Order: sequence, then C-alpha cells, then structure tokens
Amino acid sequence: MRGTLYWDVLRLWNDITDGIKAVQQGASSVGVDTWGVDFALLDKDGNLLGNPVHYRDARKEGSMEWVFERVPRRILFERTGIQFMVINGLYQLASMVRDNSAVLNSIGTAFTMGDLFNYWLSGSRTSEFTLASTTQCYNPTTNNWDYETLSALGIPTNIFPPIVPTGTRVGEYLDIPVIATACHDTGSAVVAVPTTTDNFAYISSGTWSLIGLEINAPVINDASYAANVTNEGGVGGTFRFLKNQMGLWLAQQCRATWKHQGTAYTYATLAQMAHEAEPFLSFIDPDDPSFLRPGDMPTRICEFCQKTEQKTPDSHAQIMRIVYESLALKYRHILNMLVNLTGRTVDRMHIIGGGSQNALLCQMTADAIGRPVIAGPVEATAMGNAIVQLIALGELANVAQAREVLSRAAETTVYQPKNVASWDEAYERFKLVVGKLGTFN
Repeated sequence: MRGTLYWDVLRLWNDITDGIKAVQQGASSVGVDTWGVDFALLDKDGNLLGNPVHYRDARKEGSMEWVFERVPRRILFERTGIQFMVINGLYQLASMVRDNSAVLNSIGTAFTMGDLFNYWLSGSRTSEFTLASTTQCYNPTTNNWDYETLSALGIPTNIFPPIVPTGTRVGEYLDIPVIATACHDTGSAVVAVPTTTDNFAYISSGTWSLIGLEINAPVINDASYAANVTNEGGVGGTFRFLKNQMGLWLAQQCRATWKHQGTAYTYATLAQMAHEAEPFLSFIDPDDPSFLRPGDMPTRICEFCQKTEQKTPDSHAQIMRIVYESLALKYRHILNMLVNLTGRTVDRMHIIGGGSQNALLCQMTADAIGRPVIAGPVEATAMGNAIVQLIALGELANVAQAREVLSRAAETTVYQPKNVASWDEAYERFKLVVGKLGTFN
C-alpha cells in the first residue's frame, strides 16, 4: 500500500478466531506459532498503531550500516549471537529511529507476531523465548532483551515485554488455556524431528530453508562470527545453531512470474521439468540480495548467471534445475560450516516442513551432502506446536519422548545419496562461481 509492504494481521486474526471456534468443544489448549523477526507496535492502551510492516519491505535499506556505526558489528554479535540479516527486527526498529518516525513516541509495547496473537487471545503482555531470540534484540548471556544495544541505538527499552519460557500458560481464550508454545515456527518444527539420535542435522524447508544443529549452549566466538551463523532459542534449554538461507521462495516467485505471463505450472510439474533438464548448467547463490524482494525471479536468475560469466538458461526447465541444484549445494556448504564450528558428528539430515514433499530437492540434497535424507513430517511445525502444549498439559514428559513416538509413527521417506562424485565436482564449481560476487558465506 503506497509503496510499503504490510502484513494483514486483522485478516489473520479473523481466521485464527474462526478456526478456534470451529473446534472449540473439547479443545484442551491453544498455541500460536508464526514467522520470526517482525514487530507489531501497540500504543500505551494496547491498541495496534498500524499494520505491521513486512520484513521484505524496503524501509530497512541502509539500516544495518547505520546500526554498525553506533554498535560495532563484532560487539553486536557478541551480545546477541544472531546472524546478520537485514530482515531482523533490530534493523526494522533502528530504521524508525534513523528516519525520525513519529510513531516511536507512541509505542507502548513492541510484540513479535506470535506474541501479538497471544496478547489478543489472552491479554498477556509477554514475549515467548524462541520468538524473542530471532529479533537480534535478545542477549542469550543475560537471558533478557539486549538493553545496552537498544539504548545505544535510541530504541525505547520500555516497550519490550517480559520474556517467558516456552510452554508457559499465559491465559485463556473462550475458557481454553493459551500456551506460549515454541512460538517461532522453526522452533516448533525442530521439536518434531522424528529422531532417537543426537547425530542429526535438520532443514526446516519452506519459503526459507533453515539448516541447523540442536545444541545445548550458544556458540559465540570469532569463527561463528566470521561464518555469520545464528543461535536461536529452542525448547528444553536448547539452541538452534543454524544458518537462515533463502529457500523455495525462489521457486515460488518463478512460478508466480510465469503465471502472470500466462503459463501456470504446478510445483510437481516444475520439479519434473527440472528433473529432465541438463544438470549443472550454471549456479546461483540463493542468498544473493537480488533475490530477497518479490518480483521477476527468472530474470534475476539469468542476470546472476551473466554477472558470474556462466551459461544463461534459455528455458523454464533450466531455470528450475539451477534453483534446485543451487539450493542443495548451498545446503552442503552450510552443513560443512556448522560441523566444522561445533565438531559434531552428523550422519543424517532430516528435512521437515513443506519442502519435504519435493522429492527431487530431497534427493539432490542427499546427493550433495553425501548422507541419507529423512524427509517428513510435512506438518512438523503444527506437530511441534502441539507437542509443547502436550508437555505443558502433562500428557508428554519431554521432547525426547515425543520424538521417540514420532520416529515410529511419522510418515517419512528416506533418500540415499547417489552420484556423489558428480556432486563433489559440481560443489567445487559452485564455490568458485558463487564466490565471484564476494557475498558468498
């Protein structure tokens, strides 16, 4: 609207309440999970000041550099342990200070999105741990908001609500207990990894791909800073040591562009087209800044290939092949990085979420990383959300018990690595090509 990209939170709220009322009878509890990083701003009376701005909106441009002039980048990582991404909530708030936004003086509370819905459901002005940790406004050492950084940037520190542990009962809605689950969707999804071993990595695969390990304490040192990785809060005292990578957003935007041009593909058709296309024609870095915003993704992919002096794809099938292969190769790069930083042994990769339905990408991932891929469950986020509620209600003892049950009951597909030598060779080309732009990390 007028050049700004917003979330339609009232539509979301309407659908949430309709859904709860449809299953109200017999419901034991309700829990919300959402995407991370974004803030909804309320006035001192608890009224929404405006539609929350979407993390892909352009208002944050230049805000990272503005922040680093006031809080050095290395110090900020030491305090927060969070990957530097312009979408982080810290830079959204900082851009308001930089631009002298009149809204700043009216803010009573800054809620992450899940906390906003919890507030509307229960009246509780709190922030759930896993969501707070995604904003780059949280300090895992002090277990609280990073007041030192916020003050240095001129962001009002009194607008942040108390942080509550995952699994806290925060109130009721229509006499149904409201549980602050792992309110960050990836936090919930990781709970539902169907494993009985610790030697696993995961990819929460959807619009974004979050590739990570589950660890017991943040890894904040020179090496993790140089790798630009993140330490987000998990369930049961864990942290999600991961890298946030562009995911199926690339395929979604290609599909939307071609539909607008008059050709409508299903995702299954796109995968089949990619399967039949020439392998390893060219590569892209899925995290190149040119791919962040909505728009003509096929043209941007071709332009990336031209900039890096590669063959330019001349068909929709070739473009999709480039997308899927580049995603799988970037997964390998990030997995290698995480293993080197932690010294952990990883003998399998779990792909959870909607992307686990993409058989081609799952097989490519197994081929690229040289390890088995276990795909599923598809609805891992909903399952993990429910598991935390069941633990809070006393129906499950802990996450380990839930995972043991899921390892026997969840619908999964196993992909064994194939053509490993070809993918090893492609990975070396990928690193050389993508490194040309100087943004590869």
